[in-house]
Amino acid sequence: MLRWIFGGLLALIGLITVIAVGGYFYLKRPDIPYAALATRYESAASRYVDLPGGIRMHYRDEGARDAPVLLLVHGFSASLHTWEPWVVRLATGEQRINDYRIISVDLPGHGLTSAPAGYRASVESLRDALEAFTRAQQLDRFFLAGSSMGGNIAWEYTLSNADQVQGLILVDASGWPETRDEYAEDPPVFRLLRSPLAPLLRDLDNTALVRQGLENSFADPSFVTDAMVTRYSEFSRAPGHRDIILQLTLGFRERNFATEERLAEINVPTLVLTGDQDRLVPPVHAQQFADAIPNARLITFENVGHIPQEEVADQSSMAVHEFIYQVIEPPTMCAAPGGRC
Repeated sequence: MLRWIFGGLLALIGLITVIAVGGYFYLKRPDIPYAALATRYESAASRYVDLPGGIRMHYRDEGARDAPVLLLVHGFSASLHTWEPWVVRLATGEQRINDYRIISVDLPGHGLTSAPAGYRASVESLRDALEAFTRAQQLDRFFLAGSSMGGNIAWEYTLSNADQVQGLILVDASGWPETRDEYAEDPPVFRLLRSPLAPLLRDLDNTALVRQGLENSFADPSFVTDAMVTRYSEFSRAPGHRDIILQLTLGFRERNFATEERLAEINVPTLVLTGDQDRLVPPVHAQQFADAIPNARLITFENVGHIPQEEVADQSSMAVHEFIYQVIEPPTMCAAPGGRC
């Protein structure tokens, strides 16, 4: 009897193993070649530059060449496409607020930017790639905006290159240490990426998780379209991207975090933007940036989530325009009593 029971258990374990292995290979998704992705997601403004270390960076350079330069850095697992609403309103659309030269980049492991095998990804290495890009493009003075992880990169960049940054714009930026409560409130997709199962699940179909993560990024989930989900999912399958995303996920808690002492060294005009319904980076972190950076200005958008450049494109782009205008043409002061201002 025991032999039959033991044999039955072995058979059951074998069946479960076969089903699990079969399910794994059914859900496994291969890499998508860069050439195929380029045909789907390049635009007429797409350009590439080869950087030291084997990075081939995709970027767009749009708007008036002799206008103020705004350099845009996207967030974790995103791409330069997140900035398209700002580009249309500030640089290329018929109803643009003003003429700007807007340069948006895909970071290594994101979008159409490729990195060499063995690339070690971190906030610091992505900052270094951005520095290499600005040198290659001979960008001497510009406004720098970063969203989420891109905001972390932007303020790290400013600490190292304050002479280049004319103004800093932090959009729901990350970088402060997370509390236990904040960690527990992470959307399921991020908790899964940080779990021991992440390496095993890396190559599986992630469409449902991507949709869930995106819907958590907006206060109004109707902003999430099938095309958006497909773009995020397909970019994650570019050669090498899944490794880099996993490295960044596992390394976020080992980075050089923001502190009041570090941020006090930022001496450039700074605009901090956040949505009051951000479920990924708590709005209190935006307040911390505004308090720590001298003379920073904070704008909080009501009923808005983690991506205000998309969810409230008109309001957020206007805030950026007004900020840049005030930096470039500050209000004149009366030179003497009775003088005209």
